Amino acid sequence: MIQRDQAVNAKRDRIMARADRQIWVTFQKEGIHKYPAALTDPALATGDEYDVSFLGYPHRHIFHFKVWLDVRHNDRDVEFIQFKRWLENLYSSATLSLDYKSCEMMADDLYIEISTKYPDRGVWIEIAEDGENGALIKYESHRPQLIRI
Repeated sequence: MIQRDQAVNAKRDRIMARADRQIWVTFQKEGIHKYPAALTDPALATGDEYDVSFLGYPHRHIFHFKVWLDVRHNDRDVEFIQFKRWLENLYSSATLSLDYKSCEMMADDLYIEISTKYPDRGVWIEIAEDGENGALIKYESHRPQLIRI
């Protein structure tokens, strides 16, 4: 019985040691952007119910951000309230701007800042326009392969 309990505990410990751990935070930013190609690209300015040429003009959105960050242990490796405030300040301090970028472009810009401060960690960034349509980009870390026992 003791050997079985030890085996079960050892297996559980191995599983927990290999678990992926992430924190996530959300925040919102108001922004103006446009998609200039929408004015002239025939695939976008179709003149029918699929016409999105209006996207070629500056228009407002509330951009919804959700950012996941790999953490290395369970005891506040990165404190998520501080992480969230730092992310928000990247826009407040004009380190980053929304400009006229796509959600994917904004995610790439944000990833560059995050990976500089938190190197060698996986980061997932989801950005949505008005909480309705958006993009998710998964920037995987280059973690060493775990040894399987």
